[in-house]
Amino acid sequence: MLVPIIMGSKTDEPHARNIADVLEQYDVKAELYVASAHKVPELVLDIVNDFNKSDDEIVYITIAGRSNGLSGVVAANSIHPVIACPPFRDKADYLANIHSSLMMPSDTPSMVVVDPQNAAMAALRILALTDKGLRKKIAKHINEMKENF
Repeated sequence: MLVPIIMGSKTDEPHARNIADVLEQYDVKAELYVASAHKVPELVLDIVNDFNKSDDEIVYITIAGRSNGLSGVVAANSIHPVIACPPFRDKADYLANIHSSLMMPSDTPSMVVVDPQNAAMAALRILALTDKGLRKKIAKHINEMKENF
C-alpha cells in the first residue's frame, strides 16, 4: 500500500507532511513528490506512468493551489484514485483553490477533501477495501472516536 503525495510546489510540504503523519500512524507508506503540472508536466506524467505499472495498492493525494491542473493531470492519466487536498492561507485563497479543485474536465475523476487529516483518512479507507488489517485499524479508530466523544 502506498500513497504518493504530489505537491505542485515545495511550499506545500508542511501540508503534505500533515497528511503523511496520519498515514504513518496506520503503517501506510507515503512518498512525497514536487511536480507542477504547469511547469514540469513531463515529470508528473513520468510519476503517474511508473505507478500505473506497479502492482501496489495506490491512492494519490495531490496538493495544488491556484490553478489546480495537477489533480486533473494525475486523474486523467492514472488508473488509481486521486484525492485533491488544496492548501490555503486565507478565505480568498481558499475560494480560489477549492473552485479550481472542484471544476475538473470530463474523465478526470479527482475527489476533493479540504482537511489534510480527512484526506489521509479517505485514502486509508479506500486502501482498506482490499486490506483487512487496515480495515480493523480504522474500525478501532472509529470506535475510540465514538467512546471519547
